[in-house]
Amino acid sequence: MSFMREALREAELAMEAGDVPVGAVVVMNGLVVGRGRNVRELTGDPLGHAEMVAIRDACSALGTWRLDGASLYVTLEPCVMCAGAILQCRISEVHFALRDPKAGAVGSLYDVLRDPRQPFRCRVHQGEMRDRSAALLRGFFEGLRGAGQAVGV
Repeated sequence: MSFMREALREAELAMEAGDVPVGAVVVMNGLVVGRGRNVRELTGDPLGHAEMVAIRDACSALGTWRLDGASLYVTLEPCVMCAGAILQCRISEVHFALRDPKAGAVGSLYDVLRDPRQPFRCRVHQGEMRDRSAALLRGFFEGLRGAGQAVGV
């Protein structure tokens, strides 16, 4: 089972709901324990990033804020907010498909997850299913431009 495929499915669901197609899953002991997709437009919540939703879902399912030993699979490089949440809940490893040169905090603009000044760091893996993630995002934003909507990306 490809957990990145699961994250991509969440991204597709976000796009179907009219949100930026980013999806995430939290995995522990080989099982998906949390799922999330961007819901900012749907909920009007600026914290509605896929990673935040997946982390909340995993914490709720497990009954704890500590996700030691968990892995996060996400279709786009986490931003500063999401990287901070990843460190706070002690996720052990992050897999992301596509770099985000405008807001990425796992190597693009910053490297929050591997900063030696942090009391906790996690392993990072990148690139799995990069092309599929890029195609989803490109299609979404091309659709917005074609509809004449303002686009910030």
